[in-house]
Amino acid sequence: MNSKKFALALLALIVVIGAIVGIYYYQEQNGRELTLYGNVDVRTVNLGFRVAGKLAKLQVDEGDAITAGQTLGHLDDAPFINALNQSKAARDVAKANLAKAEAGYRTEEISQVRAEVAQKESAFRFADSFLKRQQGLWQSKTISANDLENAKTGRNQALAAYQAAKDKLRQFETGYRIEEIVAAKAQLSQAEAAVAQAELNLKDTQLTSPSAGVILTRAIEPGTMLAAGNTVFALSLTNPVWIRAYIDEPNLNQATAGREILIYTDGRKNQPYHGKIGFVSPTAEFTPKNVETPDLRTDLVYRLRVIVLDPDEGLKQGMPVTLRFAGTNSTEANNK
Repeated sequence: MNSKKFALALLALIVVIGAIVGIYYYQEQNGRELTLYGNVDVRTVNLGFRVAGKLAKLQVDEGDAITAGQTLGHLDDAPFINALNQSKAARDVAKANLAKAEAGYRTEEISQVRAEVAQKESAFRFADSFLKRQQGLWQSKTISANDLENAKTGRNQALAAYQAAKDKLRQFETGYRIEEIVAAKAQLSQAEAAVAQAELNLKDTQLTSPSAGVILTRAIEPGTMLAAGNTVFALSLTNPVWIRAYIDEPNLNQATAGREILIYTDGRKNQPYHGKIGFVSPTAEFTPKNVETPDLRTDLVYRLRVIVLDPDEGLKQGMPVTLRFAGTNSTEANNK
């Protein structure tokens, strides 16, 4: 009986000790500081000219820090200047043609056509009179049938020329057709678009930086014939500075957008940088091999983007960093 009581007491003691240990472990795990590992994100931009041409000059070299909008190099712009001048000349011609169509024919041109009509009318009347005389002679058997036929042909040709002259006068007095004016306007719009494109092409002979950064690679040298889009520089973007890190699913609830993070580097173990979570990937992926973490590399994790709030030259692209922030317990306490 005593042994049975002793066994029950021992079992109860074991249960109590297990409960105490479990509670302690839970509190320890819930209250500990979560540590993540990541790298300063490497972001590069390949810079090149939008137009093809001969590279004339490069103004920066590898390692140079540059600012947004800074000119980095330029192509030989002589062909583009010639193309612009040519397109401007074509635009001026199209503009003049439109003005001519809208204004109609000049008074002098109309007068000239009227004189032509009078001349053709006189020629027709003469040919018609001659035909009538030939018809009288044909009736008296004075001329041959061939002579009469020639007179008819001459009269018909004179009539056709007279009608064409009258049609031309009617056209000149009415002016250009609506369709011709519309076509002239379209040709002017096309010419103006060609000028705008030529101006843009000339502007694109200057290579400018889209943002601040550091030149990582200078791929070619002056004198090279370039196709449009060929890479000239590889630019490393330095602002803003982002940290790429990964978190496992059990701790995912701690990674909320806007949460503050302390960022440590090997060179500043006691002076952390400050950042905040800017993005949490909604899709799980396998941990990248280059991430230093004590967890299994085959675990499914979620990618984080941490924005560094106080970056300086001590943060280099690709540098490994350690991220720390408070555990779930403190977060829930603050929320309450």
